[in-house]
Amino acid sequence: VCKTIIFEFMTTISKWLAVVAILCSANVAKAIDDNSATEITKTELLRTSQSWNGEELPNYPQGKPELVAMKYIIPVGHKLDWHHHVAMNHGVLVQGELTIIGLDGQTKTLHEGDVVVEMVDSVHYGENRGTKPIVLYMFYISQEGLPLSVPHPEMQMK
Repeated sequence: VCKTIIFEFMTTISKWLAVVAILCSANVAKAIDDNSATEITKTELLRTSQSWNGEELPNYPQGKPELVAMKYIIPVGHKLDWHHHVAMNHGVLVQGELTIIGLDGQTKTLHEGDVVVEMVDSVHYGENRGTKPIVLYMFYISQEGLPLSVPHPEMQMK
């Protein structure tokens, strides 16, 4: 009787292991397939005329544009100072977790892969409350001579 129970148990386990192996190999095959794309694909990440907090973006400034691309690395536990932007900008959080805090206390937490449109002319700051350094790519639509951000040293961080 014991041999029969053990045999049935082992047969059941073998079947389950076979199912798990098939599922795992299907996931591996899909991952390999995703990495060996044979066609161009495109995905719209964002289309908006508002910043992350719902404020409408301003009109384009007059004059010759200056496009600026920046890479920011923010260590764990660090905070940016209070500041505001005079130029429209947007970006992609490549790594980490970024929390943005507006002067009114409104917050937004971004995660890896999220796209963000910053506020223009509204004071705010960002901080890394996550467990790994932030890597953030930002793209500014500016003009020559304009700062990317204007600091507000009169405002103390808590």
